[in-house]
Amino acid sequence: MTAAPTAKVRLGRGLDALLGPAADAPLAAAPRVPVDQIHENPFQPRKVFDAEELAGLRDSIREYGVLQPIVVRSSDEGYQLIAGERRLRAAKEAGLTEIPVSVVDFTDQQTNEAALVENIQRADLNPIEKAQGFKDYLERFSMTQEQLAERLGIDRTSISNLLGLLNLPGDVQDYVRTGQLTLGHAKILKGLHDAPRSISLAKEVISRGLSVHGLEALLKQQRAEAGEAPPAAGPRQSLAERTAHILALEEELRGKLAATVQIKLKSKEKGQIVIPFDSNSEFERLLEVLRR
Repeated sequence: MTAAPTAKVRLGRGLDALLGPAADAPLAAAPRVPVDQIHENPFQPRKVFDAEELAGLRDSIREYGVLQPIVVRSSDEGYQLIAGERRLRAAKEAGLTEIPVSVVDFTDQQTNEAALVENIQRADLNPIEKAQGFKDYLERFSMTQEQLAERLGIDRTSISNLLGLLNLPGDVQDYVRTGQLTLGHAKILKGLHDAPRSISLAKEVISRGLSVHGLEALLKQQRAEAGEAPPAAGPRQSLAERTAHILALEEELRGKLAATVQIKLKSKEKGQIVIPFDSNSEFERLLEVLRR
């Protein structure tokens, strides 16, 4: 096996910053290694890969080849994948025997972080996979939520809210994992703290095709019929109430941008999307992501 050159990297916010020079490695200069020498990433949080997306990527690779190197690190058995699993899978399906790579010198912790950021920023894990990925990382490296948020460049409350989904009943988690329930649905059900009721409501949402607003209305109706008091309002609720739908949209944007995002409503049809940044490099990274 011909060893490929390695590159030192620096940690930072977003996948490009995390991978450093490897993120923009020129294709022509990238060494090619046999696909059977590249082994899976044990830190990969994504468990399910969309068959239709893989088929489309496979067809593109057959026509144009692999246009961006995957990122790997050297291992005793050859190479271990860090970023680019969909490209590697699609390349194998396309019949390629070699693939261009960028080789980086990563620790286990950096490898875990890169796998998380790649999926959060570029391919979006489903909420349960994302939550489980965070939980595994925190336990494996004995870190706090604040430390993980700082290393990945995302909001700590986003991590905390997602981790809370793992307290949902297993059936409800499966519905979220398979896309039958959205993150917005899951957040509402998480607040019930009643497993049988959560499962029953989840099944009703699916059978009736209820939106997040539909679930909120159903809960309101059930509470009224049962004579339950409505949940206490948080301090300083605005006229344009921050619904579970808005919170879910914020969470989606945070995942795509790997940054803090806040949707501020001024009225029913007016508001702002606020994306703060604290350095010029962070500003340039956000611009690059938005331009894709």
